[in-house]
Amino acid sequence: MSRRRPRRGSAPLAGGRRRRRPIQLLATVVLLLAPLAVAAAAYLAFASDDAGGGPAALPIATHAPPVRHISKPTAAPIALDRVDAFHLALRKPPRAGLVFDVATGDVLWRHDPLLILPVASLTKIMTALIVVDRTRPADPVRITQAALNYQGSGVGLLPKGRRVRAEALLNGLLIVSGNDAAIALADHIAGNERRFAAMMNRRARRWGLTCTHFVSSHGLEAGNRSCARDLAVLTRLAMRKQRIRRIVRLSQAEMRFPIKGGKLFLTGHNPLIRAGYAGTIGLKTGYTGEAGRCFVGVVQRAGHRLGIVLLNSRDPAKHAEKLLDAAFESLAA
Repeated sequence: MSRRRPRRGSAPLAGGRRRRRPIQLLATVVLLLAPLAVAAAAYLAFASDDAGGGPAALPIATHAPPVRHISKPTAAPIALDRVDAFHLALRKPPRAGLVFDVATGDVLWRHDPLLILPVASLTKIMTALIVVDRTRPADPVRITQAALNYQGSGVGLLPKGRRVRAEALLNGLLIVSGNDAAIALADHIAGNERRFAAMMNRRARRWGLTCTHFVSSHGLEAGNRSCARDLAVLTRLAMRKQRIRRIVRLSQAEMRFPIKGGKLFLTGHNPLIRAGYAGTIGLKTGYTGEAGRCFVGVVQRAGHRLGIVLLNSRDPAKHAEKLLDAAFESLAA
């Protein structure tokens, strides 16, 4: 009987040397996974820049990935996939800005909403969100030496080693933008600034804030960055918290405090509240040399609650009033 030779391309016996398909498949998989490995390495390099005081992970301004909206179920989405409700050309506009409906997340006006910039004390919006989730108003917070070593704006009267009610420090955080209050609260909740910043970044990732990265609880460093869209999400979340809403609508506050005289008096910086702009109920200002003047405002009128984010604005009060006037007019039309 004659033996038939195997046809070319047929499978050789097990252990034969001609069986190369598994090696070729492995090589193909490696080639496909290589770009993902590079991307993962880049992400880890960025995420490792935390509160250690190292160099900033980003240039002064860059853009977020082209995500059209945030769809995380735990966040408060801001939709960028619709046409603006009005158009207004500002002669000297902010570097970035957004006007939006706080209730629905609908965007009414935008200017470079995904541009990533330093945000100064707007960082404290995230700090406040963590504070109200992790403390009760009467919780005693010990004033640490780190809180007394603050730079920039502060309450300025925190008594070393004494315990202060969390709500008093939350007022100092949001009304006068106290860096000392921010550090004291961060130390109380997480043990130190570094761990608190890591907590802030975990929240940002959970809520889908792709522009956002924090290195401190107060925002003094340029490494605290975000974009107008992400700050709009934080604004929507903050205005759901009764403790935050109650504070940010105040122009002044008086409270018991463990200092001589027994009372602390605070005066806020909100430019719309100072200007008497009707319906203003929040929220936060910020300023550093690199961030410029930043502002998040919330105004309620005629059944509408509108928010505005301005990053590096030459005149936040003027810009906010013009944009909000146009926004309310567009809703009334």
